[in-house]
Amino acid sequence: MKKGYLVLQDGRVFEGVRFGAETDAAGELVFHTGAGGFIEIMTDPACAGQIVMQTYPLVGNYGIIHADEEGPCAMRGYVVRECCEAPSNFRTDCDLDSYLKEQGVPGLAGVDTRELTRILREKGVMNALICDEVPADLAVVQTYAVAGVVAEVTCKESAVYPAGGEEKFRVTLVDYGAKRSTVAALQAMGCTVTVVPADTAAEEILAAKPDGVVLSAGPGDPMENAGRIAEVKKLLGSVPVFGMGLGHQLAALAAGAKTVKLKYGHHGANQPVRDLNGERTYITSQNHLYAVDPDSIVEGAMSFANVNDGTCEGIDYPAWNAFTVQFDPALCTGTRDANILFERFATMMKGGEL
Repeated sequence: MKKGYLVLQDGRVFEGVRFGAETDAAGELVFHTGAGGFIEIMTDPACAGQIVMQTYPLVGNYGIIHADEEGPCAMRGYVVRECCEAPSNFRTDCDLDSYLKEQGVPGLAGVDTRELTRILREKGVMNALICDEVPADLAVVQTYAVAGVVAEVTCKESAVYPAGGEEKFRVTLVDYGAKRSTVAALQAMGCTVTVVPADTAAEEILAAKPDGVVLSAGPGDPMENAGRIAEVKKLLGSVPVFGMGLGHQLAALAAGAKTVKLKYGHHGANQPVRDLNGERTYITSQNHLYAVDPDSIVEGAMSFANVNDGTCEGIDYPAWNAFTVQFDPALCTGTRDANILFERFATMMKGGEL
C-alpha cells in the first residue's frame, strides 16, 4: 500500500498508509469517540470542513451500507488506526476504501490515533493535511479555515416527505445540514416533513402554515450565519420551534446569546447530558465544536448541561413556545434516550405547554 502522511499545523508528522481517494486534503482535525456507526459519522453533514479521526481502532469491518448513510459524505479526510479491507456483513454494499475513492475523500490508516487524540485533548483542535509528501511550507495547513460549509451541505430545493401512517402534523425542517434520521424520526411521529434550504425566508416558511418548525443540526461556526440568524429570529414566537445542534446555536444567537469555540468539541455517541428540570441523565450523540455561552443567555433558560464539562446543552423559551438542544436526539449511532424530545415537540404542536 502507498505511504502517506498526516501533517499537523504545528509541524508534527504522522506516517501511515493511504486508502480512499488519491488526493491531498487539508481540514480541521477532530477525533470521534464512537465505537460503531462509522457510516453515519462519515456521512454526517456536520463533518464538513473536517478531517475525522476515529479513536476506535478498527474501522470498516461491516463495510458501507448505503441505506445507513445520513447524507452525502462531506468530510475532508478520514484517519483510522486500522482499515478493514474485507468487510463481513450481509448488508454490505462496498468496502470503505472503494467508498472513499468514489466520494473523492482521502483516508490514512496505520496512524497512532491514541497519540493524536492526546495531542488534540491537550493542545486543542488544529488543522491537518493528508498528503503523499510532507510540504516544506506549511502555509496550506496553517491558513485553512472552515467557512461557508452550511451552503455546501444544505439542500438546493425544497422536498416533501410523507408522514409514516396517518398525518398528525405538518412540519417544516430548515436544512442547515439535516440528517436523514431526523426526517425519519419526524415521519415516525406522524409528521409530513417539508425540508427547505437553509436560506429560506421566515415569511415563506410561515406562509405555508406549518404546525411546527425544526431547525436542523449542521456544520461550522454559527456566527458565520448572520442572515440565517435573522430569519430564525422572525420564526421564534410565531410557530412552535424545535432546534438541535447548529439550529440550537442559531436560535440562541437570535435570542441575544453568544457562542464560543470549545477546545476540542464533543464528537461521539456517549456524551452524558443532565436534565436541569428533572432527575435524568441522557446518553447522547453529538458532533460539534461550538457551544452556547451559558453566561450570555438573555432570553430563555438553560435546560440541559453536559456532565463532563458543564457546557450548555439545551435552552427552553417558554414565552416563544420553543426549545432547543445541542445534541442529536435521533442519530442512529447512539442511544434513543432523548427521543422523548420529539414527543415534547408534538405536545407543543397540539397546543400544550412547553
